[in-house]
Amino acid sequence: MTKSKIAISLDSSLLKLVDSKVDGSVIRSRSQAIEYFLKKGIQEQSVNVAVLLLKGEHQAFALKDIKGTSLIKHQINFFSKFGISTIYIITQHTKNINMLLDEISDSKINVEIIERQARGNADALQAVKKKVSNSFIVMSGDTYNDFDLLKMIKKHIESEKLATMGLMTREKASSYGTAILDGDLIVDFQEKPKHYSTNIVNAGIYIFNPEVFEIFESDVSEFARAHSHSTAASLEKDLFPKLARIKQLVGFFTYGEYLHVGT
Repeated sequence: MTKSKIAISLDSSLLKLVDSKVDGSVIRSRSQAIEYFLKKGIQEQSVNVAVLLLKGEHQAFALKDIKGTSLIKHQINFFSKFGISTIYIITQHTKNINMLLDEISDSKINVEIIERQARGNADALQAVKKKVSNSFIVMSGDTYNDFDLLKMIKKHIESEKLATMGLMTREKASSYGTAILDGDLIVDFQEKPKHYSTNIVNAGIYIFNPEVFEIFESDVSEFARAHSHSTAASLEKDLFPKLARIKQLVGFFTYGEYLHVGT
């Protein structure tokens, strides 16, 4: 690869920080350190699309007041403060759709509602397949999350896996999807098991690479096959167990505020 030489001026304290990362093995020079951090910074900024999966019957939850602001506005503000510039809300047409449109009308970033009749949340996600070209974030539309999203993005990029799942711990894990970890890798995932051996559960927020759509089509559950469906219907029942089996699902503990508004 041909490289160009450039001259740059840096604050002395920043230059000291760059030099501190030169370890003589992986990063061998000041130039290599600057190039490494530039690439990382650009990659993190490239994650600028988020998707909210909102069932039609849950639109009332999105309009619900949480700490003086509707849930949907909390979600938009959460993504906005971490550099997300476009949000797609995938939902269905209901009597609440106009109120939902009114609630997002004054958003400072691009928020688009996509109406799609779907067999499940994985099927619904197909609506953005042709709209994403880089890693993108997905969150359940009836959840309130507040944590350092940039740390999760950084974790996803560094892992070089297809997907990253936000995690938390709960005493009653049977009400959630449970994750078995091997280091940072999720090696087994079960949706709302009757019997569970872990308190580590799904926090309802994920980061995917666009290539994950290939898994949607290659791994279809027995239920889906029996009903002549060609793509996965459920993230929790179809996609995540598959990603865990092929070691392409990383876990990230959010250590933040979480609320499932639908409960």
